[in-house]
Amino acid sequence: MIFFKTVLAFLLLLILARLLGKKQMSQMTFFHYVTGITIGSIAADIVITDNGSIIDEVIGLVLWCTLTALLSYGTLKSAKLRLLVDGQPTILIRNGVLQKKSLKSARLSIEELSMMLRERNIFSIQEVDYVILEPNGRLSVLRKQSNLNLTRADMDIPTSNPKYLPLQIIVDGKIIYKNLKSIGLSIEWLEKELEAQKINNISKVFYAEIQSDGSLYIAPC
Repeated sequence: MIFFKTVLAFLLLLILARLLGKKQMSQMTFFHYVTGITIGSIAADIVITDNGSIIDEVIGLVLWCTLTALLSYGTLKSAKLRLLVDGQPTILIRNGVLQKKSLKSARLSIEELSMMLRERNIFSIQEVDYVILEPNGRLSVLRKQSNLNLTRADMDIPTSNPKYLPLQIIVDGKIIYKNLKSIGLSIEWLEKELEAQKINNISKVFYAEIQSDGSLYIAPC
């Protein structure tokens, strides 16, 4: 019996996945992600159910996929419905400036944003002009034009290793002491850098980051 149910669930998933299309399989948004999990859960119930009948589970699976397909079709026809179901992109950095309200609405911390940028081989926020959080939770990044020019290697110019690995020094007005200590810099150095940029109170700094050349990038509150 379990062999029959497994084969049936497999064939149903294969057929329904083809009907739903590549958009569902790619799990483009949170809605598609949840739908994919639900479909898998119902298919698992078909295999493990032991009440002797799997009609209810099969009907539930087909109905769920039908509703998903209808909703996907509706989002193609209605911009408002598409916005309701899929959401819209959120600009986290605009013209090189961190957007605090956008980070808050996306429930994303500076640390999480930095991690996601490092996954894109971007180790400093100062390297980018725009960062957009897409509805599927991934980042789209537009680098600054100065970072798209020819590299030193392209022009056969001697290069040197960076002085520092870009690190967070201040987040939400609070000093990250362990990062400051790890690169051998003191509080006095930080205070001088802030004074040089006419900032006399750390609480006025939303985000500060040490650059690879030793300079300090500051995003004020």
